[in-house]
Amino acid sequence: MGAVVLYDQKWFSSSYSEARARFLDLVSSEGGVHTELPITALGPDGGPLSIDIGWFGSLEAKRVILHISGTHGVEGFAGSAIQLAAIANGICTPGDADAVVFVHVLNPYGMAWVRRVNESNVDLNRNFIPDGSPYEGVSDGYEAMNSTLNPQSGPRFDFFLLRSLAKIVQHGYSTLKQAITEGQYVYPKGLFFGGQKLEEGPQKYLQWLETALGHVESVCAIDVHTGLGKSGEDTLLIDAGKDDPVYQKLHSLFGDRIAPWDADQSIAYQINGGHPAAVCRQLGHAKVDFITQEFGTIAGLKVLYALRQENRWHQWGDGHLKHSSKQGLLDAFGPGTDRWRVAVLHRGIELLQQVQKQTFK
Repeated sequence: MGAVVLYDQKWFSSSYSEARARFLDLVSSEGGVHTELPITALGPDGGPLSIDIGWFGSLEAKRVILHISGTHGVEGFAGSAIQLAAIANGICTPGDADAVVFVHVLNPYGMAWVRRVNESNVDLNRNFIPDGSPYEGVSDGYEAMNSTLNPQSGPRFDFFLLRSLAKIVQHGYSTLKQAITEGQYVYPKGLFFGGQKLEEGPQKYLQWLETALGHVESVCAIDVHTGLGKSGEDTLLIDAGKDDPVYQKLHSLFGDRIAPWDADQSIAYQINGGHPAAVCRQLGHAKVDFITQEFGTIAGLKVLYALRQENRWHQWGDGHLKHSSKQGLLDAFGPGTDRWRVAVLHRGIELLQQVQKQTFK
């Protein structure tokens, strides 16, 4: 197995349908067990969409590595590439009592339609509200920025970056970042909308987790994202502060790549209705370590601008895939350069190997 094969950008697919077909072929050819979680929404070609799961190893495993791609649809191109390369090259081969499980594209609609959100304009990483808690609320900072973030018109130049810089000077970057991105439940056509109920895909995913992993004792989950941080470098985000024993344990294993979900202490921010907390709740019987592997792309304000432009096109244009805002979103969350793609593959595979060493020792 050579580096040219493992770290080749050929693992990056050009569409959701291509990525899915390649994933299914590899799961079959490499001896995995496939589970399909179909959703009602359809792709741009009218074809079906589904969350696909490839299980390698014992179906009764007590120790499991859970690797997830595409929670934010358009970000799935990077996570899918890591999964395809890992499966094809035999990375993380489990022992007789262990399992490696790949969840391929948690938000298939978003990947197929080149959106970060799903068919209901919902950000799935803001949608996992605990049972019994309401889907409501919006920060004062988001309210103040709503007209700037979500103009009710198609995309056009309107000095967004300059206006945003003025707001940053006024309120501070960390404060504004937290207020805008933590999740809101008031503006259904706006950015970072967390929904009004648990969405179909997440609901089926949580049910699958309960059924398929109900017997496990320990899980190390890796959820691959893009868009935050220095280009081509990854930050390993965990839901624990720097004084928490969980943080200290993972920091001792992975070093300074580990960072908390905190706007003042890392590239990230605290979120409502997050995927990591939902997995930990659903698998409350097991010991769960959940790592969000976040790969940097371009400057944060430019990422926000790309999100804003695409959302304007989807909400107030005709939404077709040939528009420049779609390419802008692809460039913001999955740069097409060899350098970036090779870096993502290298660091994605490296983390899988590190996690295997710790999980299956």
